[in-house]
Amino acid sequence: MVGQGSARRAFVTAADVARRAGVSRSAVSRAFTPGASVSHEARERILRAANHLGYRVNRLAQSLINARSNLIGLVGTDLQQPFHAEFMATLSAALLADGFQCMLLNAANAERDMSALIARVLEYRVFAIVVMTGTPSTRIVEECLNNGVPVILVNKLLPGLAVDTVVADHAAGGRLAAEHLLAAGCRRLAVVSSAARTASLMGRINAFRTQAAEAGVSTRVWQEGPTDYRSGRDAALSLLAEQPFDGVFCVTDLLALGFLDAARAKFGRRVPDDLSVFGFDDIPQAGWSAYQLTTFRQPVERLTSAVMDVLRRRQEHAAPAHALTSVPIQLVVRSTVRGLLSAEARA
Repeated sequence: MVGQGSARRAFVTAADVARRAGVSRSAVSRAFTPGASVSHEARERILRAANHLGYRVNRLAQSLINARSNLIGLVGTDLQQPFHAEFMATLSAALLADGFQCMLLNAANAERDMSALIARVLEYRVFAIVVMTGTPSTRIVEECLNNGVPVILVNKLLPGLAVDTVVADHAAGGRLAAEHLLAAGCRRLAVVSSAARTASLMGRINAFRTQAAEAGVSTRVWQEGPTDYRSGRDAALSLLAEQPFDGVFCVTDLLALGFLDAARAKFGRRVPDDLSVFGFDDIPQAGWSAYQLTTFRQPVERLTSAVMDVLRRRQEHAAPAHALTSVPIQLVVRSTVRGLLSAEARA
């Protein structure tokens, strides 16, 4: 049996603050509502009473009154992956700094459909939903929009829907990877991806293949397994047994790290002397001395700024035009592509 001293205390309410400050309940509400009318003297009494009692505004209750909260629903899959984790940390910090609250829903176990999770977020009268990874169904996005909840998609496209979209320039990475590998003299090209057919990954693959084809060079595409280190390793074991590819574009850094390890350990390939490898994302591990991976950076800060710009526009205007924001990628030169050795590698 739970002892009397262990009983959970009730939250301090606005009515408790009103009694201690000698004001009405509505005065307490106005004191904590930006722009509301309350005298300076009353506000000071209320704040002192609130501080003494440890009162905190009930934002959930406030959202029921206002039909909208300052909650932002963050929805994603594969959040343990380095790039996704960095983006989530940077975006959540920016949201808190701007006065928003974050509700994170990990859709890792939602199989192919995150609709049920997004439907749950709607129950909290969220201000907006940001889909960081994964792709929601058209039906659930339409339900959000019908409820007046803006949807912001990051690195994915749902044509025909009134949503804001923030994407890195994935196609530019694919084109540049092909250009640099061709310039390095590579003619046996391969692209390593996972079984995922997301817009971002397919954008990188298709741009690479198109650029190589324009130069008269065909590309072997490997697309199997999850987007992780093991799949990259499996790709190397399969592809390099097939033929001695000399230029490989791995569409994520995790794939590239697995590919490099297997290429060196199992086949004795010398990087970049007889094998050049590109990655994509510039995760922290890409810069480790064991890899020194040449890659493309998705600028997390710029992606975050673009999402925050959308939210601020929707705070200031009832129905601003929906926008597609493209964020440039950045080439990060290290030592896995012949002819692109960094200054540090040459020293």
